[in-house]
Amino acid sequence: MTRIPESELILNQRGAIYHLNLRPEEIADTIITVGDPARVAQISKHFDSIEIKSSYREFITHTGFVGKKRLTVLSSGIGTDNIDIVLNELDALANVNFHTRTIVPNAVSLKIMRIGTCGSLQEDIPVDTFVASTHGLGIDNLLNYYRHLPNDEEKEILQAFVTHTQIHHQVTIPYITGGAPSLIKHFVGGFHHGITVSCPGFYGPQGRMIRVPLSQPDLVSKFSAFRIGNHRISNFEMETSAIYGLGKLLGHHCLSLNAVVANRVTKEFSKDLVNTVERLIVDVLGKIERI
Repeated sequence: MTRIPESELILNQRGAIYHLNLRPEEIADTIITVGDPARVAQISKHFDSIEIKSSYREFITHTGFVGKKRLTVLSSGIGTDNIDIVLNELDALANVNFHTRTIVPNAVSLKIMRIGTCGSLQEDIPVDTFVASTHGLGIDNLLNYYRHLPNDEEKEILQAFVTHTQIHHQVTIPYITGGAPSLIKHFVGGFHHGITVSCPGFYGPQGRMIRVPLSQPDLVSKFSAFRIGNHRISNFEMETSAIYGLGKLLGHHCLSLNAVVANRVTKEFSKDLVNTVERLIVDVLGKIERI
């Protein structure tokens, strides 16, 4: 077995992985990720019991129980760069022996579900509704640092997207990964479905202009108009593509579930954001307990 050097797998003085400040026994095999650190407590207040609380920088973790289901809720902070840390360190917690610094012989597959917020890119997906992402399409470049090979359906969607948007010529090499069918099937009623685009920023990369002119001023309209077969782009945000891409490469089952807080086509923003996110949390926890 190849030993993983100290510089590659960093452990702190209590034997916890560096950024997440967690030891293997402190996570469940079902994990909820959220961008906002304050949302961890918003979710764990629904737990029947909390056994572990940990924090380091923007990474806050609560592990506990909903009924007999052991769950971990973890804040990632914003962006796919943070997801690179979170997914790799969660995988190490599940699949690396920290004492020998070697990969365990029998890989563990985690269930990783994002509860987040997003902007709708379709007029018929209004604010205060929910989206379950069939695919994560990245224009952030993260997965291009890893060896990855899309399947035939993903290749077809990606080629059509590149042809339609021409976005690859100036800013990115897009990539796409499907979500876990074993999880998506539990989130049908009450959820819109579609491709989620993950962007490397909130303003220019999502077509917002305050003072600086944009290189892609028609980004929103291009995304909204994209179609291939039964697929269309439903929404965009800043984490899903990395969760789906790295999750698949590492052998985990991933799903992104988002509350729509803005509609970029109708130019509306939610007037009931807190309640909308709370409804999503309650819905998701109810379903997770039965998965």
